[in-house]
Amino acid sequence: MSTSDTVAGAAIDARGNPQAWNMRLVGHCPMEGRGDGMHINLKDGYAFFAHMGDYGLGTSILDVRDPSAPRVVNQLPVPTGIHSHKVQIVGDVLLVNYEQYRGSSAQGGLKVFDVSRPTEPREIAFLPMTGKGIHRMTYFEEPYVYVTGSEAGWTDQFLIIVDLSDPSNPREVGRFWMPGMHAAGGEQLSLPPGRSSKLHHALVRGDRAYCGWWDQGLVILDVADKTRPTLVSHLDFGADVSGATHSAMPLPGRDVLVVTDECVHNDCEGIPKQVRVVDISDDPNPKVVSLFPVPSEADFCARGGRFGPHNVHEMRPGTFSDPNIVHLTYFNGGIRVLDVTNATAPREIAYFVPEAPPGKKSIQLNDLIVDQNGLIYVSDRFGGGLYIFELTGRG
Repeated sequence: MSTSDTVAGAAIDARGNPQAWNMRLVGHCPMEGRGDGMHINLKDGYAFFAHMGDYGLGTSILDVRDPSAPRVVNQLPVPTGIHSHKVQIVGDVLLVNYEQYRGSSAQGGLKVFDVSRPTEPREIAFLPMTGKGIHRMTYFEEPYVYVTGSEAGWTDQFLIIVDLSDPSNPREVGRFWMPGMHAAGGEQLSLPPGRSSKLHHALVRGDRAYCGWWDQGLVILDVADKTRPTLVSHLDFGADVSGATHSAMPLPGRDVLVVTDECVHNDCEGIPKQVRVVDISDDPNPKVVSLFPVPSEADFCARGGRFGPHNVHEMRPGTFSDPNIVHLTYFNGGIRVLDVTNATAPREIAYFVPEAPPGKKSIQLNDLIVDQNGLIYVSDRFGGGLYIFELTGRG
């Protein structure tokens, strides 16, 4: 590996050293400074890149058949007051979320597109929500979508299962919420001040859904009966050490979850967020067996923005899948890759911290997906656009 491969596009630390190890930047599309990115999915040589909503964009479609030169080929706008920052694709069906943004009262819900022509999405359905809309959804295989939705009468977002057997007519088939969330039904929450009960999203393997339930930690559901999901177990990590639990990803072929909290404060304010490794060999009694190491090669707290974990590559069908390798975004800590062969002792094997986008103090790498060839597609929250990386070594 040449020195130029190592340092291209990397941030430089106070000693003038590039912040890249075992990883190189393959390609980058800044999207004319409007790359306020979140979720990414891939289809037939195209990346579907969801936007936070700061520039009136919902989804950009980029041609990534040459990963060294990604380019925008189409963009889907969104109405004022909506952000459409999540995308999911199975076959020729694209799902995007509509969620109220910055206090608006715009109509939220789930929008469905036909993408048999990837560069020319054609809207075929919309499932409205009476609350703020949909925050995230998991659609890995037909016909069910596991939606993080909200409805009037509930305190916050919860699980809604949608049947897409007919993509032009999505229909709800089941829902689950934690006790206390159905205010209209007379329920009352009992949580410490400043903490909330809400689903971030669910990842499903077999008849289990593994849920990051924000300030209530990890929730495991039995979803064998889609019309009546039931609670298997609940692991609260504790108000003094946790909060904002984001994702709970089952490692393929192992009884192990990687569970991320989402860093939600700038400048290292508040309780530091963690990535936990959880043993689910006895899933009614999950237990934490280790924590991921915290990046320490620079003073990230002084850089501005968020420093902490966000999301992992979720190993959806058709993408990179390895029971021992985890790819993780860490906001201004860049993209990190860890080896979890030993669940009790995860170790970092690669990272890349890009330089800040123009006019920003730091990078804020937000979400990611890794293709079958190991190319890592990552979005930046601060407008940096789409980055494509690849590993050059493993520790």
